[in-house]
Amino acid sequence: MVDWLTMTIQMVSLGVAVWCLVSFFQDRPMLVPHLIGMGVLWLLVLGQVGAAVATMVGGDRPDELPMLISYLATIALLPPACAVWGFMERSKWGPAVIAFACFVLPVLLVRIEQLWSPVV
Repeated sequence: MVDWLTMTIQMVSLGVAVWCLVSFFQDRPMLVPHLIGMGVLWLLVLGQVGAAVATMVGGDRPDELPMLISYLATIALLPPACAVWGFMERSKWGPAVIAFACFVLPVLLVRIEQLWSPVV
């Protein structure tokens, strides 16, 4: 895992979550700028997943490899799935879906770091 990338993902994720909560409380639907924010977040996540896979291919693997792989798959699929769901929901609840996903993502990254830490 790349530590600076993990921190960047967590900060961007929390920033997008707050932005979407502001839209939710202002009764606004999800718009294209929200999608762009989720796209940037997804690219960062894919970079982290790619770095983790490259490290595992290089031979460093945690003891709970299946659990780590499931977490990596979850963080890779969460942003696009919630972005589609949020965009399809044309009410104020669209940004709420995105905010929920963006609050869950940092928690998943902390758990991945916990699984990965015995390797280091």
